Amino acid sequence: MADLFQSASKKTPDNYSAKDIEVLEGLEPVRRRPGMYIGGSDERAMHHLVAEVLDNAMDEAVAGHASRIELELHEGNVVVVADNGRGIPVDPHPKYKPKSALEVILTTLHSGAKFSQKAYETSGGLHGVGLSVVNALADELIIQVARDKKLYEQTYNKGKPKNKLSKGKPVNNRRGTTILFHPDPTIFGEEATFRPAQLYRMARSKAYLYRGVEIRWACDKKLLAKGDDVPEDDVLHFPNGLSDYLTATLGDRKTLTPEPFVGEAKLPDGQGRVEWAISWPVDENGFLNSYCNTVSTPEGGSHEAGLRSGVLKSLKAYGDLTGNKKTGQVTSDDILGGASAMLSLFIRDPQFQGQTKEKLATPAASRLVETSIKDHFDHWLSGHPERARMLLERFVERAEDRLRRRQEKEQSRKTATRKLRLPGKLSDCSRNRAEGTEVFLVEGDSAGGSAKQARQRETQAVLPLRGKILNVASASADKLKSNQEIADISLALGCGTRGAFDADKLRYERVIIMTDADVDGAHIAALLITFFYREMPGLIESGRLYLAQPPLYRLTQGSKSVYAMDDADKDKLMKSYFKGRGNIDVSRFKGLGEMPAKQLKDTTMDPAKRTLLRVTIVADGDKNPAAEEKKAADMIERLMGRKPEARFTFIQENARFVQELDV
Repeated sequence: MADLFQSASKKTPDNYSAKDIEVLEGLEPVRRRPGMYIGGSDERAMHHLVAEVLDNAMDEAVAGHASRIELELHEGNVVVVADNGRGIPVDPHPKYKPKSALEVILTTLHSGAKFSQKAYETSGGLHGVGLSVVNALADELIIQVARDKKLYEQTYNKGKPKNKLSKGKPVNNRRGTTILFHPDPTIFGEEATFRPAQLYRMARSKAYLYRGVEIRWACDKKLLAKGDDVPEDDVLHFPNGLSDYLTATLGDRKTLTPEPFVGEAKLPDGQGRVEWAISWPVDENGFLNSYCNTVSTPEGGSHEAGLRSGVLKSLKAYGDLTGNKKTGQVTSDDILGGASAMLSLFIRDPQFQGQTKEKLATPAASRLVETSIKDHFDHWLSGHPERARMLLERFVERAEDRLRRRQEKEQSRKTATRKLRLPGKLSDCSRNRAEGTEVFLVEGDSAGGSAKQARQRETQAVLPLRGKILNVASASADKLKSNQEIADISLALGCGTRGAFDADKLRYERVIIMTDADVDGAHIAALLITFFYREMPGLIESGRLYLAQPPLYRLTQGSKSVYAMDDADKDKLMKSYFKGRGNIDVSRFKGLGEMPAKQLKDTTMDPAKRTLLRVTIVADGDKNPAAEEKKAADMIERLMGRKPEARFTFIQENARFVQELDV
């Protein structure tokens, strides 16, 4: 260690003096250390340059001076951002004569009009470094300013002006600022390129955040790759703001409430305003996107804390009002964990962590957002008692699942032998050994509720699944690993997957897929069979995977009732089973959740009365098993794999065989 220290110390120069102290002037600090200003020198940081320029244009729009912004991506990694705002001032700066204010802004760090509220009440650009940083890191930047019916232009190279600001040329019907720039490849690398999809998403988010602006997008057609969901040109304008974003993002996904919780409120004493939109999708595949002065804050911050606190306090107050004592155990994660939420705050002089502004650090924002959202959520819940009841039940259910998992985790630490952790929604059977037991994989909570009432508690377990599970044949490994439904199935069965599969560790003798007797139910069953075929083929090979056969119809004549499996069975029974001239009442089950527990038991779950179909790979023992298995694998890949054209071809080839379509 001593030798190492002596070796290192010899490398330190002895003649350290004042001449070794460098003073970086102008924009040289930005070029030397770009990471201090835009978070790095990679492609992600390069895209941040566009965000800085776009933020300035948005500030003009939010201030009420611009109604239109243009964002263009040209061949050669060139970006153009234009607005129809007031235009950057071009008159001589009183402190830096004879330089124009425009040149001062572009060449001097910490210069701008946003340190006070004289020119902008709220703004995203706060530190006075955004535009100057873009200028410093571009090997070419051309700026045009249209003010007072005159057009001014100046060109820059790596932060330094190449010429003087041009004298204003007469121009009519034009105002605002236009900036064209090309990132310096010596900073970001020769291979770094702007991604059209990323810039288009950026433009869309800005348009959603401020409903008063129209953003016109244009991209060189040569830059658009096949499969990119990016138009060559588009006009982005969303009069309903964040509500429009939720509607477009959720599409036809089912939500707990028919309408989202949306609102807008002015902050007291003219401090700004806050806007929000929250929906609760049934599949609980949600997100929380927050913004401050149209700047994205992916790491959250004080405004997100205010949102969480506001909805939590409001919900607990409503729970107390309605006498629901279980509300006390609900947390903000239980409320927003599966929600799709958008939060946009406009506030004076916000404090961000770092120049890239990824987290809001303004302490007062938490209290302001909390108060505004709590008041509106109070009224929303009270005005819609049925929606409030559904939400309350879901949040309490999430809280109970969370507490159950925590209790199991704590118990596993306390006991010498590790306690087996099971999915929170699994209603397990009471028998400890696998012999004679079975688990039903059921579609949806309502069907799960009926199945739990209809089961034989000693030998039958029920695991409800939320909707259609992931298609494992086309999903990535990361998606497969993070999918909750697949994790619950694997945990409940306990036998491992793929190479780790061990049939001896299977917790049940039979695994039974029980879905509705319709097209959607068949699709879910197909997805589950695909999962077991890919992840637990030994389950099928050992003959332990089954399909339940719930009826589709109930036929009643007087005191006689009989169940039909499908249309053909219904027609047969109507001719052979019933005699006499009385009317036959035909009722079709909408789903397992609509079937009373007694009927579900008698028709589908009672081992003495039900019919099960065993899932097998080789149907004919006389055929080559290896060939049949390969044929099955090819068919699954064709129908469930990543190539939609293969499914389309299959449909074309077999459509003529369809005699009756159930839609």
